[in-house]
Amino acid sequence: MGKAKEAVVVAGALAFAWLAIELALKPFLSKARDSVDKSDPARDPDDVPAADVPKPADDDLPDVSASQTASDVAPDA
Repeated sequence: MGKAKEAVVVAGALAFAWLAIELALKPFLSKARDSVDKSDPARDPDDVPAADVPKPADDDLPDVSASQTASDVAPDA
């Protein structure tokens, strides 16, 4: 009878722990479950179509041809 009682106690402790976690994290779990319910399982957010990816243009780069290096600038002495 000792093994059965031990199994019941362990099962009760696991059920209590599960309930405590559910109650403690209820707001977070509710938001997560709602977002899962609203999500589209056919769409993978990691798969971005090529048309949505912005391509860098050549004019996005700054013109550094006329800039000076640190050794070209006279020190403030």
